[in-house]
Amino acid sequence: MDIELIIETLEKRFPGKLLEKSPAGFNPLVKVELTSLRETAAFLKKTKELDFDFLRCVTAVDCGEKIQVIYNLLSYAFKHKLALKVETAKAEAKVPTVSDIWPTAGWHEREAYDLVGVVFEGHADLRRILLPEDWPGHPLSKGYEFPKEYRGLTNEGKEWNIRRQKN
Repeated sequence: MDIELIIETLEKRFPGKLLEKSPAGFNPLVKVELTSLRETAAFLKKTKELDFDFLRCVTAVDCGEKIQVIYNLLSYAFKHKLALKVETAKAEAKVPTVSDIWPTAGWHEREAYDLVGVVFEGHADLRRILLPEDWPGHPLSKGYEFPKEYRGLTNEGKEWNIRRQKN
């Protein structure tokens, strides 16, 4: 099935829910309403003619007032790929989890939470994955200010220096 037919199938199944369609290029993309994410994701995975059985990655991007979350999907059986995108307000940065649909999303959603601050509602184990639990803020969100001090380390200019005790 080519990408135009995949998008047409989605339009028929979810009328009015596709907000953006970009079938051309290296990674075809559809943007769906946030409220339709889980239903669309399950449809993409479970429909035999589509069979998007592999979630390659989940990416979160801080676009200022909004946060975009992009799911890169692949069908091993049919060798087609699709990016599924949703947007949420940055002030409420909440997106439903798809980790029960694609288990690999569990790790990717934790990374997006850790670095950008997206809360994946319904995630079974949403906690930091790269940074310590008490790290201040989310480093890939716009306006993030790197801490000047953390657990005895200081950031003097360009790099962290260990504050050494005098003997």
